[in-house]
Amino acid sequence: MQYHWLNKADNKNLVIFFTGWSFDYNPFKFLEFGNHDVLMFYDYGNPDLIQIPEYENYSLISWSMGVFTAFLLKEKLPSFSKKIAINGTPYPVDDENGIPVKPFLLTLKHAKQGLEGKFYRNIFDNQEDFEHYMQNPVKRSIENRVEELNSLYKVIQNTEVAYKEFYNQAIISENDKIVPAKNQINFWQNNVQSYKILASGHFPFYNFKSWEDILKCR
Repeated sequence: MQYHWLNKADNKNLVIFFTGWSFDYNPFKFLEFGNHDVLMFYDYGNPDLIQIPEYENYSLISWSMGVFTAFLLKEKLPSFSKKIAINGTPYPVDDENGIPVKPFLLTLKHAKQGLEGKFYRNIFDNQEDFEHYMQNPVKRSIENRVEELNSLYKVIQNTEVAYKEFYNQAIISENDKIVPAKNQINFWQNNVQSYKILASGHFPFYNFKSWEDILKCR
């Protein structure tokens, strides 16, 4: 697993961000930091953590496969004032609560072709957002991203998740083409204090200007 400090300016508040499969820090540079430092984790081929530095306040934002990965590593994470799950669940490959099994296995089988073709277009709700992404796209090699998905699936297959209350809030995109909104709602309606529906695709971050906006869901 890789990590990157999006912002490290000796603030009192730290946002720990677990991104989705195949991503890195490049597409998230536009988000304003405010009074938050931001530590990002990505590339979950070998899920493990660095030692988290000491801060007065910690917040967790997890997106897509990061929702599962953060929950998997919860015992190694600090105590959070807020934990937000975005377009994902702790059951990442599941016909009722995550990505349905058949489309996931097709993605796994054709991962290289997908990454070379329509995968990233499908992450976004419209052409404008896709063009925005293409100004700062992921820089990792396709081979590295394919390897990550294969490793992630092995972890998923070998992990028996018994979810107990962890996340406080969920953000769900109604036009998510990766993790169906109905599956997300099916899970979170009984497992989180509140959830918000966005008119967006799987990558909803262009709806926000800052990490604070995400934390406040505004």
